[in-house]
Amino acid sequence: MIYALLPDIPSGKPRRLPFYLAMEEYLARYFEGEYFFMWQVDPTVIFGRNQQMEAEVNVEFCRRNGIGVYRRKSGGGCVYADRNNIMFSHVTTCSSVASTFTEFTGTVAGILRRMGIGKAHTTGRNDIMIGDRKVSGYAFYHINLVNTLSHHTESRAIVHGTMLYDADLAAMEQAITPSSVKLEAKGVSSVRKHVTTIREHSAIGMEEFQAFVRGELCHSTLELNAADIKAIEELAEPYYATDWISGTRHRHIKSPRHRVEGVGEFVVDLRPSSDEVPRIEAIDLSGDFFLMGDMDRHLLSPLCGCELTRQALMRRLGSLKLDKLIPNLRPEQLADMLLEASSS
Repeated sequence: MIYALLPDIPSGKPRRLPFYLAMEEYLARYFEGEYFFMWQVDPTVIFGRNQQMEAEVNVEFCRRNGIGVYRRKSGGGCVYADRNNIMFSHVTTCSSVASTFTEFTGTVAGILRRMGIGKAHTTGRNDIMIGDRKVSGYAFYHINLVNTLSHHTESRAIVHGTMLYDADLAAMEQAITPSSVKLEAKGVSSVRKHVTTIREHSAIGMEEFQAFVRGELCHSTLELNAADIKAIEELAEPYYATDWISGTRHRHIKSPRHRVEGVGEFVVDLRPSSDEVPRIEAIDLSGDFFLMGDMDRHLLSPLCGCELTRQALMRRLGSLKLDKLIPNLRPEQLADMLLEASSS
């Protein structure tokens, strides 16, 4: 793996979170090979591609306290980051995003164990735990690139997440607002009770920790230059757009939150027609589930017009290869959620 190294940040001009999301894309699109880099930001909340900002983020608290709020392109849940913790980014070519994802999280857990944190292990879809508390959480997405000469499609995977070296737990609890459904599923009553930090389990300093991780993962270095930085800044611009951050949702009839074990949390936003046998006129899904493709194209658009009966939904969902789009989600589970939303 190659470590992607940035030039020093000019004094007084810290890079904001969208820069690093764009850097992942830049490496994925324009560089061959497997890359890793670590980064830190001033206090920031970042939430998943499919989440509703107002349901996951204490927006007013963030505004009052100068905390940045951004949406990423990967799925998964909402996290708080600041200079106390370290963000990990991994870019690679893969045939299976899911296997690449689990391989990377397993590798990171192994690094923590070699560091002397023997209780580090992976669990669920995306978490690294120390004992029964979370120290790191990851999300992923992939980019399909077409070689213009060979017309061969190459899938590039981006795996990124937090590593809680230390944590401002008071700010974290105020800035993000996970649902009671999610906390209950994890057997805890608050964010504070669910997380731990590297400092609680090791005397290693932050710089020493970063050097250890880099040495374990990387064998060489790619030094990005001023032209690279300019290109990354241009790629980052859409992440700052208000429409992208706030998102657009139908908000017609909304079901309660559903937690599907091993898949994630779902909220269905659905408008049924007024026909004798109602059909789906408009639909959206939000939540912290992971996506393996374009949800609008491969799921939501094909569902529009479908009769809101179990038979019709199962027939339509059975033709859509649902598990390849939302890993581990079964058609009958989604059909149940759609029918409940239509009767709300």
